[in-house]
Amino acid sequence: MSIIGLIGSGNIGSGIARLAVATGHQVVLSNRRGPDSLAELVAELGPNARAATPAEAAAAGDLVVVTVPLHAYKTVPVEELRGKVVFDTNNYYPQRDGQIAELDDESTTVSELLQAHLSESFVVKGFNNIYAGHVADLARPTGDPERSVLAIAGDDEAAKKTVTDFLDSIGFGAYDVGPLAEGWRFQRDTPAYGVFFTDKFAFDAVPPSRQVTPEILEPLLKAAKRYREM
Repeated sequence: MSIIGLIGSGNIGSGIARLAVATGHQVVLSNRRGPDSLAELVAELGPNARAATPAEAAAAGDLVVVTVPLHAYKTVPVEELRGKVVFDTNNYYPQRDGQIAELDDESTTVSELLQAHLSESFVVKGFNNIYAGHVADLARPTGDPERSVLAIAGDDEAAKKTVTDFLDSIGFGAYDVGPLAEGWRFQRDTPAYGVFFTDKFAFDAVPPSRQVTPEILEPLLKAAKRYREM
């Protein structure tokens, strides 16, 4: 099993940490408020969890999950993540993050921003298109017919294999959408956002266009085995 570093330990991060510890991984948690603020969560998770600074969590992790608000992505440690696989869960919410010109004009994508910041790391996008509460609720063992498939995107095949293996270990299938540039297919305001599939083909149905029409959206939602309650 692996050591999973977490930079950010909010709803998504703590949910991933719970699944990781339950399946035999060790976790090193961090947030902007400091290790002391994580004492209660660490106590809940038990001896396979500890709190640290973001730099320490980055250095300790075999795989590092970045789950901080997008506006804070430039605070993610660079040197400690050099050469490592980084699992990015982020989304762009202008009401929280402020306007980011290169995302507004669609010249890049959320995880490509993080990849540019971490130029010598291997960023894989995922866990960004389901509710935080679903992280624990949807986990199922291999072979379970109700196991959910989560989309991932990344530029490095070995890194995507690392993330796929991690997802498998904590109870999810993975569907490779392609390079990071294709991560827009399951970002905010797309048909795949907020929808989790047991049928992998549903992701393929998202067309090579960012214009979402009712004709595109309706069959995708029907293809979903389950979908979030509005």
